[in-house]
Amino acid sequence: MAAAQGRLSDGADGMDEAGEGERNGTDAAPLPFRTAVEALKAARPRPEIELDPTRAPQRLAPFAHALEATVLDGDEDLADGRLILLHDPAGHEAWQGSFRLVTLVRAELESEMAADPLLPDVCWSWLTGALRARGLSYGEPGGTVTRASSHYFGGLAERPSTSQIEIRASWTPREGLGGVPDAASHLAAWCDLLCQVAGLPPVAPGDASVVTLPQRRGPQPR
Repeated sequence: MAAAQGRLSDGADGMDEAGEGERNGTDAAPLPFRTAVEALKAARPRPEIELDPTRAPQRLAPFAHALEATVLDGDEDLADGRLILLHDPAGHEAWQGSFRLVTLVRAELESEMAADPLLPDVCWSWLTGALRARGLSYGEPGGTVTRASSHYFGGLAERPSTSQIEIRASWTPREGLGGVPDAASHLAAWCDLLCQVAGLPPVAPGDASVVTLPQRRGPQPR
């Protein structure tokens, strides 16, 4: 498991290593992991978020469950992401716990917004702020915020330039009774982050002070 510790210690590396669902099967998993997965499956995000199970990485931990989400405006994609719940019953020194949440969130931006030097700090604060707003306790957070721009030439020169923000992160959810983390609330906080990156207004009254990204230019058809 040393390799997994190294990958996870600096964020959400390994997100693209896909396996065939929960390693060893959910039925064979320890009760705390099965309980956390059931909580994720029972979650109901706000209507703009389309949430589905997806293949989970096999080599990051003995047990893993993954979800992918898309934030929609009609048939247009505003943002997308993946959330992976990892579990090692023996625990990880790097995690300081037996569970770890790993995420990737992406959205397109206006070029002016992408040029803002404070954007990476703001995006990271959205993640930590979403967890705090849900009253969640967590440890060992780490990750990266990356801005990327694409410019088109030659036969593609008529396409407008595009910019994208990408948040890769991981953190250790604190475990409650029976060693089970509050997986549903962590998923809800992650959905809050997705909506902020997508530029959606907050749902709860009194949250108007929350700053979100302006809705990206020209959402891409699904």
